[in-house]
Amino acid sequence: MENSLVNTSSSLRDFDFYIQHLNTDKYIETDKNVKLYIKDYGKGKPVILIHGWPLSNEMWEYQIDFLVQNNYRVIAYDRRGFGKSSQPYDGYDYDTLTDDLKEIIELLQLENATLVGFSMGGGEVVRYFSRYSGKGVIKAVLISSIVPFLLQTNDNPDGHPKEKSENTANAIKTDRIGFMDNFGKTFFGINIINRPLSTPLLEYYRTLCSFASPRATLKCAESFSFTDFRADLDSIKVPTLIIHGDDDKIVPIELTSKKAAKAIRENTYIVYEGAPHGLFYTHKDKLNKDLLEFLNA
Repeated sequence: MENSLVNTSSSLRDFDFYIQHLNTDKYIETDKNVKLYIKDYGKGKPVILIHGWPLSNEMWEYQIDFLVQNNYRVIAYDRRGFGKSSQPYDGYDYDTLTDDLKEIIELLQLENATLVGFSMGGGEVVRYFSRYSGKGVIKAVLISSIVPFLLQTNDNPDGHPKEKSENTANAIKTDRIGFMDNFGKTFFGINIINRPLSTPLLEYYRTLCSFASPRATLKCAESFSFTDFRADLDSIKVPTLIIHGDDDKIVPIELTSKKAAKAIRENTYIVYEGAPHGLFYTHKDKLNKDLLEFLNA
């Protein structure tokens, strides 16, 4: 009888854990007919992970568990149009995407949070400060970020010519999955002498990209290619960690993070030598170490 009671008690604890785990996956309605898929794990100060284009929250696989194990509450969500979130026809400009982020912060009642944006996600981080004065946020992290401005203009002469974005859009319209296949190789710095991840893993990331809405893929590419965040940077008044690889062929460091580090008042700027764009995987151990050190400071 005693053993039976012990087993029953253990089963109840396992069942409670199972129910709690189920409740960590949720949807939050941020706009009319727009529900965002959210992962909410752990306890402690909140860290909000914002994924890059055209991935989803699963790109943070190697960061989520690490941060939870180090006593942080981790919120990772799929941007509208990507992953398991709703795929509305419109709403892929940075103001609307940042409004979605604001709704997540408010509905989850998050305070003393850290925003972490990878690549395109850096735009939402920066725009949240200029649009909402960084309410509820005490730190920011920009990883391989597209800010401050990618487009070539008269006052940004080293930016990307508009034709480059147009060529990308045409390639996506012609063969979206084929484009993603080639894009992934450049994304992770794969070449004849360097292959930092397995073929199955590369295919897995390509699959994540394929789940995105074709229209969201195109419209978000326009947003991060053409949005000027230079005026937004002055609104960031919290400690900011900036990390970028100096071999990033997708978002060149000279055009982005190097300039952001000069414009953001209180920042720690770390350059990963030889790192490609997708350093969240290729340099995951170093990234996790640097993230934790910054969060704990």
